[in-house]
Amino acid sequence: MSFVVDDNDHDEDEEEIAIHPPARYEGEDTSPTTQRELNGWYAYPIAAEVFAVVAVGMFLPTPPPKNFPSAISANERIGAFLPVVLEQLARENGVFFSDRSKPCVDVSSGRVRMRAENGNGEKESEQCMITFMGKEMSTSSFAMYTFSAAVLVQACTLVCFSSFADHGPYRKKMLLTFAYIGSVVSALFIFISPSVYYLAPILVIIGVTSLGCSFVLLNAFLPLLVANHPDDSHDNLRSSDSSSQVELGRLNPQNGSTAAAHKFDPDKLPRDLERSAQISSKGVGYGYISAVFVEIISILVLYLFSKTEAQKNNPSLSIRVILLLVGIWWAVFTIPTLLWLRVRPGPPLPTQQLFFTRSKPPSSKMRTFLFYTSFSLRSFWRTLRRAIRLRQTLLFLVSWFLLSDAVATISGTAVLFARTELHMGTIAIALLSITSIGSGVVGAFAWPRVQRHFALQPKTVLLCCVAGMELIPLYGLLGYIPLFKSLGFIGLQQAWEIYPIAVLHGIVMGGISSYARSVYAPLIPEGSEAAFFALYAVTDKGSSAFGPALVGWIVDRAGTIRPAFIFLAVLVLLPAPLLWWLNVEKGRDDARAMADGDGRGRGAYERVSEE
Repeated sequence: MSFVVDDNDHDEDEEEIAIHPPARYEGEDTSPTTQRELNGWYAYPIAAEVFAVVAVGMFLPTPPPKNFPSAISANERIGAFLPVVLEQLARENGVFFSDRSKPCVDVSSGRVRMRAENGNGEKESEQCMITFMGKEMSTSSFAMYTFSAAVLVQACTLVCFSSFADHGPYRKKMLLTFAYIGSVVSALFIFISPSVYYLAPILVIIGVTSLGCSFVLLNAFLPLLVANHPDDSHDNLRSSDSSSQVELGRLNPQNGSTAAAHKFDPDKLPRDLERSAQISSKGVGYGYISAVFVEIISILVLYLFSKTEAQKNNPSLSIRVILLLVGIWWAVFTIPTLLWLRVRPGPPLPTQQLFFTRSKPPSSKMRTFLFYTSFSLRSFWRTLRRAIRLRQTLLFLVSWFLLSDAVATISGTAVLFARTELHMGTIAIALLSITSIGSGVVGAFAWPRVQRHFALQPKTVLLCCVAGMELIPLYGLLGYIPLFKSLGFIGLQQAWEIYPIAVLHGIVMGGISSYARSVYAPLIPEGSEAAFFALYAVTDKGSSAFGPALVGWIVDRAGTIRPAFIFLAVLVLLPAPLLWWLNVEKGRDDARAMADGDGRGRGAYERVSEE
């Protein structure tokens, strides 16, 4: 039964006010989560997931192995238009590696030049070189370096600013700020012509940073939405005074009421986890649906531009138009988040008076800047130390580091394998991307039903997703078995085989994306949601280079991608034991105890300061 406030029913309002939990600090919003607020939360994945999938997309975090000069070209990464436009803009200013007098693009026709035939009479492609910031690099490396810098800047931004989001109204303000900065940056690509290609990396770094930070802030709302969500059995509030006390603690689990609620209602944690998984899954599903829709539109735009002279004279124009559409989409669909998502403010930011003697004059702007910079860095370091003290939280973060590395490595390796080993063309890879994302929609909505039908814990669902991901490299290894090898199919020997694998990958990814953050949310101390989700994001991004780099090392020495499936099979299994040992209930109790202890510590500190 839903808990809805009817403005026309004054008796209902008075009753809800009566059961409204007391605020822990001035300005705290503990009002029940409404469907309107949930819709505002769902709206943001619809808005921003388009940029994540269509713009950033299936980007390979490491350069293709040197033994694969014809490996997937930046111009063929459908669903990853930012690296495409980076490479294309640089290419239009580049020259060939072997002959620096010949440009890579024929200016008169706008077409990419290929090198002359080699000694065997075959066409071969060659690296295109540019000079950027005094350093000579290939156009592919230009895109790679830009995305590496973007990941680094994103991590530094999260470290510096995430702590502010847990104080005052900054969580929503920062979410909207990053959202509209990212949308504007995406739209500004329409003005980036080849003559000013050096501005493109700046826009990419700002856009990717804005995307990552905004999703961290969105995730920080998830524990609050669940904690304030009215329980289905709230009607029991009206039954007796004793039951009212229990339910009050359930609506606002904090301090003394937390223990009481947990003691009298041991089923609250499973209900909260199920609700968190449902909200998270819907967000992922809606985001994937919007991404598939816009990606189809993007392919249509590419097709229409391919029939015009404008594409021949300006090869990057069609992609810049797509990025313009993505930016507009991002901005427009963020409006419901702006209007409907409640602020849910945290405690006030500490003031300099708590750290400087009152006899000193007011601080200068520089002193204020240094104070808050120091506060942010100290807060992140404190968050890291707290995560280490929370054993279950640390266990999840280590498992998430390994799991996200495995996911990123399998995604990148699959695209590279499809292009080089299965010789799939541009349209085929585009369909592969849509198949995977479309299956992700199915997975996001299907896994909660599977969970409810079989009465599974969210951690168990996550383990099932790991098992499903393990099937992908194992299937690739079947190509080594003589029986299947003689058949000419099974084991990714034919291009059509990768589409069922893409379906499996999408369904599993829908579950991982939904359940990872829903399992992590209860392990966060109350009042530190943004800081801990920033740590979650840094763990995710920080792992994305290790697996792909090792795959590249293996392929460089083996001369083929298939042996890398052995490494992938091991990599996917590594987080499974850690997730199996994870005790979510104990982790939640530890997080609550830490939050209660911090609350008492802050109160004592403020009393001493006032004296």
